[in-house]
Amino acid sequence: MVRNSVRAQIGIAFTIIVLISLFFSFGITRLFSEREVSLEQRYLTIARDTASLLALTDSDRREQVLDLLSTYNITGEFIKEGGKLPFSLTEEKVSPLYQAGLAEPLFLNAEQGPIRLIGVPNIDNSGSSLILKVDFTVFSETMLRILLISLFSVLVIGTLLILLASHYIVEPVKRLTRAAKEMAKGNLSFRIKHKKKDEIGQLMDSFNHMASELEKIDKMRESFVSNVSHEIQSPITAIRGFTRAISDGIIPNENQKEYLEIIYQETLRLSKLSDNLLRLASLDSENHPFHPARYRLDEQLRKMILATEPLWADKNLGIELDLQAFQVKADQELLEQVWQNLINNAIKYSDELGRIEVIMEVDNQAVLVHIKNTGKMIPKIDLPHIFDRFYMVDKARSHSGGGNGLGLSIVKKIVELHSSKIDVISNEAEGTCFTVSMPL
Repeated sequence: MVRNSVRAQIGIAFTIIVLISLFFSFGITRLFSEREVSLEQRYLTIARDTASLLALTDSDRREQVLDLLSTYNITGEFIKEGGKLPFSLTEEKVSPLYQAGLAEPLFLNAEQGPIRLIGVPNIDNSGSSLILKVDFTVFSETMLRILLISLFSVLVIGTLLILLASHYIVEPVKRLTRAAKEMAKGNLSFRIKHKKKDEIGQLMDSFNHMASELEKIDKMRESFVSNVSHEIQSPITAIRGFTRAISDGIIPNENQKEYLEIIYQETLRLSKLSDNLLRLASLDSENHPFHPARYRLDEQLRKMILATEPLWADKNLGIELDLQAFQVKADQELLEQVWQNLINNAIKYSDELGRIEVIMEVDNQAVLVHIKNTGKMIPKIDLPHIFDRFYMVDKARSHSGGGNGLGLSIVKKIVELHSSKIDVISNEAEGTCFTVSMPL
């Protein structure tokens, strides 16, 4: 959902911070602006009230009232037309006070500021006017101080909110960093627990998935090393034991040939294991030579059946071919290894007088090659693992036949190198069928 995305969270957090900051700024600015607007009226009101107070006061006590107002930064002087002017005023500036019918106070200086000069005309109906000097400098400085404090408060509040929001957003990244360090130490079982649904949550899920895959790879590596060690150690042990027995004279001369043949077969097994390991390493490196070219797939399959004739003839197996003349673009040498492995396996695991079928199917999307054999089925529990390295369904039979559990792994790597796939079906009724699907 959109609201669960990090982008949305950042946007929402930013919007909330801005709204809160604007709320405070608006309130403070509004308060200040209202004060500024009301100052103009306040100046006039002060002048009007002062004039009313002086009009009600005896003339000999007016100076006392003015002295009292001076404590509030309000200074007053009485003037008459043609008389001396206070506060550096000029006749031009005070002339509006002498206009007929004027009764309301007015500003005598046009400059906006904390110091204002206000004139009140004819306060006692005797032709005298009152000049007031109202100094709100202290008030303005106080308001400026309040404004600065308010802005600073907004800055602090906004900063704290941003820090809190960033902490909430950045904390999962720190957890990912700690998890990465744990994995760097070799703790591949480390997982991140979370309930997030956003992109950070997806990243954590991806991290956990990566950790699981790395843990599987590490276990596969350990299993691979263990299997290789076992596969190498077994023939070496046999070779060492038989050669020692022959050199010590324990084995009679008439039996030595038989044991030398065993030693020879074990060396062949080691050589085959070495070749398969090198081939797998080359295929895994993605730098294995790959030379695709067009050739007749049906002819290649027919030649492979003929090449294995001694093997299937020895077991009296029936061979059925259903091939179509069809060209594919592939690495002929690599696919030869695929057909050789699959056909040899079909022969190896077929019972005497059994049957092997090699069938080609071509449609608009792919060419399918089915290699079927009768005989003992592959147990369902083993089917998901038959392409794993060193995995053998019947270990005793595989070892006796020179197998090491790498043939089908090589087959799968070569098939995948051709952007193809291989599937297997095995049941008691139809036997086992490997299907290689090559897209056109």
